[in-house]
Amino acid sequence: MLIDAHQHFWRPDRGDYGWLPPDLAPIHRDFGPADLRPLIEAAGIAGTILVQAAPTLAETRHLLDLADAAPEVAGVVGWVDLEAADAPATLRRLALHARFKGVRPMLQDLPDPAWVLRPSLDAAIAELVDLGLRFDALVRLAQLPAIRELARRHPSLKIVLDHGGKPPIAARGWRPWADEVAALAAETGAFVKLSGLSTEAEPGAGAEAIAPYVRHLLEAFGPDRVMWGSDWPVLLLASDYAGWLALARSLVPQAAHAAVFGGTAARFYDIGRGPG
Repeated sequence: MLIDAHQHFWRPDRGDYGWLPPDLAPIHRDFGPADLRPLIEAAGIAGTILVQAAPTLAETRHLLDLADAAPEVAGVVGWVDLEAADAPATLRRLALHARFKGVRPMLQDLPDPAWVLRPSLDAAIAELVDLGLRFDALVRLAQLPAIRELARRHPSLKIVLDHGGKPPIAARGWRPWADEVAALAAETGAFVKLSGLSTEAEPGAGAEAIAPYVRHLLEAFGPDRVMWGSDWPVLLLASDYAGWLALARSLVPQAAHAAVFGGTAARFYDIGRGPG
């Protein structure tokens, strides 16, 4: 079963997508299930993970409503204020929805790179663990050490690193990103998404620019902890759905395809089996 482990829907008129200004013309419009469906049908994708793109609880509820009407959405990763006193209760309510799979705080936008380690989050993190929910880590280089420490403190927390930890592909950078993701892989049980790499590269970059980063992630985590995602429609700033899928398939060894393009995501997100 082929799975897209990372895609988005949004409606700019809802007003909570602060990162999406009108000058991002290719993606500053409504995107919903009807836009994605022909793309995943053509690609043979059986299910997707729908991920939040705004830091509001209204966004989470909006995505769950969309999922109710879109059977191809196998799971939703939403947003919850993890510092709020009622965060554990909010997580328990959301977990009643069979397709609510976890949360994604937008860590890359926060000024404190160690925010995720604040004691004020402890109750919410404990509730995530108790409920068997997942933690999508949207980070840049500065936050990678904190994600490694979070995984050490909470070894039962199911963590996945979004977009390969955003490697500096356009700048042809390597270290310290390569060392940080290797340490995360070696010292914790975290997973990683093979997503968002086209938009981290220079415009028009091809396989030769992205290949070393894909290879490093596969070597560090192993295919059983790597999952492919489209990051559509952000992807449209650099490529298209079929193009990124074809490029990723060409960069991942054939023996790893079953895991990377479906098996890992199905296991990590317990697709079809609720949040547990």
